[in-house]
Amino acid sequence: MEQTTGTILYEYNSHEQLRPASVTKVMTILLIMEALDKGIITLEDQVPCSEKASSMGGSQIWLDTTETLTVHEMLKAICVVSANDCCVAMAEYIAGSEELFVEQMNKRAKELGMNDTTFKNCHGIDEDGHLTSSYDIAIMSRELITKHPKITEYTTIWMDSLRNGQSELVNTNKLIRNYEGATGLKTGSTSTALFNLSATATRNNLSLIAVIMRGKTSAIRFSEAQKLLDYGFSNFEYVECAKKDSIVKTVNVDKGISGTVDAILEEDCGALIQKGNSKNITSDIVLSNNISAPISQGQKLGEVTYSIDGEIISRVNIVAKEDVKKLTFINMYVRIVESWFTLFRND
Repeated sequence: MEQTTGTILYEYNSHEQLRPASVTKVMTILLIMEALDKGIITLEDQVPCSEKASSMGGSQIWLDTTETLTVHEMLKAICVVSANDCCVAMAEYIAGSEELFVEQMNKRAKELGMNDTTFKNCHGIDEDGHLTSSYDIAIMSRELITKHPKITEYTTIWMDSLRNGQSELVNTNKLIRNYEGATGLKTGSTSTALFNLSATATRNNLSLIAVIMRGKTSAIRFSEAQKLLDYGFSNFEYVECAKKDSIVKTVNVDKGISGTVDAILEEDCGALIQKGNSKNITSDIVLSNNISAPISQGQKLGEVTYSIDGEIISRVNIVAKEDVKKLTFINMYVRIVESWFTLFRND
């Protein structure tokens, strides 16, 4: 999947429901980041450890019920070493219990259109009915990394430590060390799920998400993800066609206090194309012929389309940069009076 547009570049059995193992934590991390955005929690908050959190098996940092870690430290442990105990502690801290947090996970999955997914826990330890698909993993990975790019400050850590250096952390995602442009994102494995991976990478303004499920070995999941990423980077590019707020034209306005208004682009505009095709991009600007006041800031005045060989690859609205009020008898009178005062002052 290409990250900016969500375009699928290659897929095979992408909607098959399988056990995600610790790739589940992509959704857990997404909800943590959203709670940070909303101000529900802060990175400096001290998070306690319950009996349940400390008793988790699998990958962990051996949390103890007598200690607390900051949200920042919890995130680091979850992203780098896939700590199950930290996931449960964070779930309880945000929602009050893991069960309520899992309800939030499933609600968010539905909002994102993850129709192949049912979460039963926040960490990914095998449980009947805890299922997702490679497509859904790509969907939630895209949401996390596009809406919360700061997460890569954690997912790109190769080695670090906690507890004043007493707990060493080494990233479970070997691509972070070995693949150019790797930005994350999450590994997962159990004896039943086998070896899973959501791998993200960026090169030359092109960002890709490669998802592998049920790899027979850890090495296979990494090599297969690398093949997918190599395919994307070899065959596609993301081109930026235009920047938000760029002035397209200064247009005349009839019956307005101001006789003109700047027509600007409503948002950034770009497209995913086959590599080497950027020189064939053409643009077409369509603007309304009769623009009359009143005009509101952000009002659509036209659009720009970008095409390759007649096929539209992207479009963006042209909008008014600012309000233009209608010229009335009252504001005409005010302008005349103001001009008189200006004239007298100059005299």
